[in-house]
Amino acid sequence: MSVAILLLLGLGLLGAEGRCFFNRTQERCVCYNLSPESASSIIQCLAASVVEFRGGELEKYVDFPISDLDPSTIEMLGSLIIRKIIFADLLVPEILLAQVLRFFSYTQVQELVFESCVFEGRGNWDKMASWDLPIVSLRFHNVTSAPLTGHEQDFSGLSRWLETVQELAVTGSRITSLPCGIGRVFRALRSLDVAQNSLGDESLVPTFCEGAFPQLQELSLQRNSLRSYRSVCESVRQLRELRRLDLSQNTLLAGPSSSSCQWPGSLRIFNLSSAGLEEVLTPLPPSLEVLDMSCNHLRAVDISLSTLKKLFLSQNMLQAAPSLGNCPMLDTLHLDNNSITELPWGEVKVLGHLRDVAAADNPYNCSCAGAGALQALAGAGHLGQGWPQDYTCHSPPRYRGWLVKDVPVSALQCNSAAVIAPICVALALLGVAGA
Repeated sequence: MSVAILLLLGLGLLGAEGRCFFNRTQERCVCYNLSPESASSIIQCLAASVVEFRGGELEKYVDFPISDLDPSTIEMLGSLIIRKIIFADLLVPEILLAQVLRFFSYTQVQELVFESCVFEGRGNWDKMASWDLPIVSLRFHNVTSAPLTGHEQDFSGLSRWLETVQELAVTGSRITSLPCGIGRVFRALRSLDVAQNSLGDESLVPTFCEGAFPQLQELSLQRNSLRSYRSVCESVRQLRELRRLDLSQNTLLAGPSSSSCQWPGSLRIFNLSSAGLEEVLTPLPPSLEVLDMSCNHLRAVDISLSTLKKLFLSQNMLQAAPSLGNCPMLDTLHLDNNSITELPWGEVKVLGHLRDVAAADNPYNCSCAGAGALQALAGAGHLGQGWPQDYTCHSPPRYRGWLVKDVPVSALQCNSAAVIAPICVALALLGVAGA
């Protein structure tokens, strides 16, 4: 097998001697610290759809001459079923990566993943200008490289390929910005995940400049250094195709002028969980269908969204269930782990679409009305996971610790006067008739 093929299929050929292990059931092959002496074990990976290489350094191969492939090798590469290649725990010289990457054009590899890798030096990407690659998904996690700012020109040679990439993830890699020019290269990108980085409010505007990521539908900014709700809104308003936005695990504040911001009209799914919220930030995107504000510090919620279908408010500090009259399309409502004492059964009955209610681990008042509403919800099939074992009474004292399902709510128990009075009237009438 030629050096070029070894580099293409396994960029981890230097280090402690290792070998490849093929799991036929999963069609997955994992190689550990391959050496030139044990590289022949890569052959068994040719029957895998996922190939993973862990451990090693590539500096030894930087000066190796890598020539064009002969027709038989090209045919062999095209026949492989490998769709995904993972490189992990590797030192990767960019100049070598630039030389080898073009050979992927002969394969059917669609996803390329780098985990815990260090990218070293600077590659010559001009040779990629005339090559098309089948890779549509790029993922980088916990990688170290030179800052992207100032390296926009390096992407010009890759533009023919990058403009067809549909998924890009750069997570846990301490990036502070994505230059505007890079976003304009990814013209077909549908999903961008930049979670667990160091992006701040000031870096978002240049990242999502005019013309950047024009087809983007899903964006994750989870667990960054964002604080200004308005700044995020202003930054992403250029993304006219955006449908899903994840801002969870940031610490967001409304700011003085958030009400004037306009979110993309296409936005349907909004994740604001674990964002330190003490109130519902406004404005919310007007056409939302799914809103997640779980794991915050909300004490009250008043939302008016005619298109909203799913609302997640678990693990907050709510004293009462939110009013649902202004969300007529709601079909899912999660209220677990709050301080709610009763659920409004009457309001739920009016909402014909509501089917999934989760409200476990709340301190319920098991009065006739309170227990009766929960039992009615369960009887109608609306209460999902957690019923009945996670629904317990907190009050009144005689029912404290009871399961809500066991509280008697019959007419005789709950309104004895209403039952006894007609009986007394009937007996009196019988007595009169007998006299």
